[in-house]
Amino acid sequence: MRVFIIEDEDAAARRLQKLIVECDPTAEIAGLAEGIETAVAWLDSHPRPDLIFMDIHLSDGSAFEIFNRFEVQSPVIFSTAYDQYAIQAFKYNTVDYLLKPVKAEELAPALAKYRRAAAAALPDYRLLAELLPHQDKAARRFLIRTGHTMKVIDAADAAYFYSQNKITYLVAHTGKRYPVDYPLDRLEHILDARQFFRINRQIILTVASIKEMHAYSKSRVKIELAPPCGLEAIVSTEKSPLFKRWLTGVEEDE
Repeated sequence: MRVFIIEDEDAAARRLQKLIVECDPTAEIAGLAEGIETAVAWLDSHPRPDLIFMDIHLSDGSAFEIFNRFEVQSPVIFSTAYDQYAIQAFKYNTVDYLLKPVKAEELAPALAKYRRAAAAALPDYRLLAELLPHQDKAARRFLIRTGHTMKVIDAADAAYFYSQNKITYLVAHTGKRYPVDYPLDRLEHILDARQFFRINRQIILTVASIKEMHAYSKSRVKIELAPPCGLEAIVSTEKSPLFKRWLTGVEEDE
């Protein structure tokens, strides 16, 4: 669960982060914003978060202005010191309305309410592979949302995927980069293993993305990617034998 927090008080933001992770250890704090401008800028440039925690009185105005500036489609839990905005808050896609100071015994039921709602509906911006009836079928295309724009990209157009600062990106053969709302652990299981290989914790690549390979220390392989990548593409020691078999198309049980 990727969580975005909009809160202008540093102490309150830190406390809320701590409580969220305590209530749900799988939660990932994807981003923080202290006001309307920074919140809209973050939402417009990142994959849609699974859940937003939002204070109402922000440093540059009312949080409700965010809904006028951006089409917020993620569920929202409001956390505020004021109870008079509850009716207005529930005009939006609100899961719950918590009063500060937020307590664990109130946050946990709110998160449970979110999980029930999330389980009832598959977000349309997820990978289309989730709609396939069998898990052994590989993802053929991706539906990617950036801000107000949605785009379909064929898996065959992907040169490689990489993860940086807790965001996963698809890099096309053209060099264009798109945020993907799934971690590499998930992608590794739904991509075609004949076409894609995970060389380390940060990169999943294709043969077509390999420009050059160099022998590296401890039997590892260093790869120069095309299009270029800002990360070091080094095949880990434990994956090097499997990587070489994958390159030649040799099945593991042969």
